[in-house]
Amino acid sequence: MTNVLHRARVPVETDRLAVDTLRFLAADMVQSASSGHPGMPMGAAPMAWTLWSRHLRHDPEAPDWADRDRFVLSAGHGSALLYGLLHTFGYDLPEAELRSFRQLGSRTPGHPEFGHTPGVECTTGPLGQGLAMSVGMALAERMANARYPEVTGHHTYAIVGDGCLMEGISHEAASLAGHLGLGRLIVLWDDNDITIDGGVDRSCSDDQLTRFGSYGWHTEAVVDGTDIDAIDQAITRAKADPRPSFIAVRTVIGQGAPGVEGTAKAHGSPLGDALLAETKKLAGWEHPPFTVPEPVRAVCSSLAETGAQEHAAWREEFAAFEAASPERAAEYSRAQERRLPDDLTPLLQVADTAPRATRQSSQACLDAARAVLPELVGGSADLSGSTGTAFGELVTRGDYSGTAIAFGIREFGMAAIMNGISLHGGFRVFGSTFLVFADYLRPALRLSALMGQPVIYVLTHDSIAVGEDGPTHQPVEHVESLRAIPGLQVLRPADTAETVEAWRLALKRTDGPTALILSRQSLPQLDPDDLDVDQLVSLEIVATGSEVSLATAVARVLRAEGYGVRVVSALDRSRYAPDPSVTTVSLEAGNTASWRGLVDLAIGIDDFGDSGPGGEVMAHHGFTADAVAARVRDYLGSAR
Repeated sequence: MTNVLHRARVPVETDRLAVDTLRFLAADMVQSASSGHPGMPMGAAPMAWTLWSRHLRHDPEAPDWADRDRFVLSAGHGSALLYGLLHTFGYDLPEAELRSFRQLGSRTPGHPEFGHTPGVECTTGPLGQGLAMSVGMALAERMANARYPEVTGHHTYAIVGDGCLMEGISHEAASLAGHLGLGRLIVLWDDNDITIDGGVDRSCSDDQLTRFGSYGWHTEAVVDGTDIDAIDQAITRAKADPRPSFIAVRTVIGQGAPGVEGTAKAHGSPLGDALLAETKKLAGWEHPPFTVPEPVRAVCSSLAETGAQEHAAWREEFAAFEAASPERAAEYSRAQERRLPDDLTPLLQVADTAPRATRQSSQACLDAARAVLPELVGGSADLSGSTGTAFGELVTRGDYSGTAIAFGIREFGMAAIMNGISLHGGFRVFGSTFLVFADYLRPALRLSALMGQPVIYVLTHDSIAVGEDGPTHQPVEHVESLRAIPGLQVLRPADTAETVEAWRLALKRTDGPTALILSRQSLPQLDPDDLDVDQLVSLEIVATGSEVSLATAVARVLRAEGYGVRVVSALDRSRYAPDPSVTTVSLEAGNTASWRGLVDLAIGIDDFGDSGPGGEVMAHHGFTADAVAARVRDYLGSAR
């Protein structure tokens, strides 16, 4: 895939006019909203214009073109800059939307939101995550190119700020990008030396070029952030380098606004009518608010037409690919559309009779899925053997055709990179770690849900039954905390059959993430006859995961005493509706906060665990059939 059309050179006068257009569109948006961040857009406008006018390969009429270049504004507080670019280049973002900046119902929210605004590639604002998602997008491009070189060959660009680089996730993601040699990733640093509280030197003295160089990146600096030719040349050199590239562009926050430029005052407040008027006067800007001068309109229209021609040429290449390799082309299209194959029989045939940990059942599901889902890729935070996620050949800098990604001990980075892979399209991605470390990746998991991305989180070692590793590794509040995330499907299977169903539900879902909560210890395969009784039911025990088999043991004890007991396995607790005609008891080796009020008696653990053999720890905290039965009897006796 090599098609790139020549872009006509933009006259210097138009460049200056275009930069001022972006600067003042941003300032007008913030002023109109009486809210927002004018400083970053005003300082970074020259680099953004250079990138979009000289290098970015995109078609405003087709924001979802599979082989477009990706642009990520990791410094999402500067959203007004992105909206100005989208508007001037002809995306479906009319002036009325700019005038509605940060207002309820507009397509111009305070921070960019994927799926809300045409041309926005991902939701950014939580600093550093945009950089990590761009790494995921760049990795997905290389993996797609290894499979479908005839129709894949694009770049991923990101603009990051000082805050993005201070966040620890920037290290996790940049380290992996350098290790994997993602040469089509180019990151521009808005090096304005200012954070909200003041100068960067108050809290940070990192040598960022040396830092990124140590990761294996190509690095260089542009000392004047208004020098369009220098920025253009730096990007051109970066595109020719086989390594990922980091370009430090020295800018001035709030460029051109007297009294506040170069200071924290320009960061997050409107300039005010008087200062904005003075700033425009000093720049020779005599246009009304929200104006895009005709020369800028004309050049952006021409550039958009070039992008449309590149898109049309790609469609011709795809037609040739389809004619030459119809099966591969059909597979490519199916994966892009997130359609499952018609036949999932290999997955559905996974079965067990002997006791087995659900993490092991999950590994069997993955092995079966690989046969029918070539687009399924993923790995773990250095725990594939423990989490049951060993998965085919490893993706390396020399060969991106594998399906296994070694994310390293980088949970947060892993989750954000998975978001980038999913957003890129063409792949279904999973990642795994111990459930207790879901806290490390939670901010990225939250964005998975916010963006509606079908990322699959395989979270194992799911309770105090972890045992000897002790309370640092024994999750108690984690399942409940995950259930609190809107849009996250949380599934805790009780045996192999339920694990198969959990994977089926996860793969079937295309509009949001799924967390699979899996056991370390072996669990018996459930007998459906143990879950219900023919006699009159007076008691319902609802349990999840490893506690379902315990609930059946409790039920046998109580049935022998004459109680009519039904056991409910709540694979997805959100779908559970208690029977108001009977006494309901929940049984889960975790925090009981959201069970209380849902059931009559919530049995769980609202403290930390202990170090010791798993079975002994469970017994110590009352998770035995006799102990639970005694609690139920006591409750029934006190309730009379």
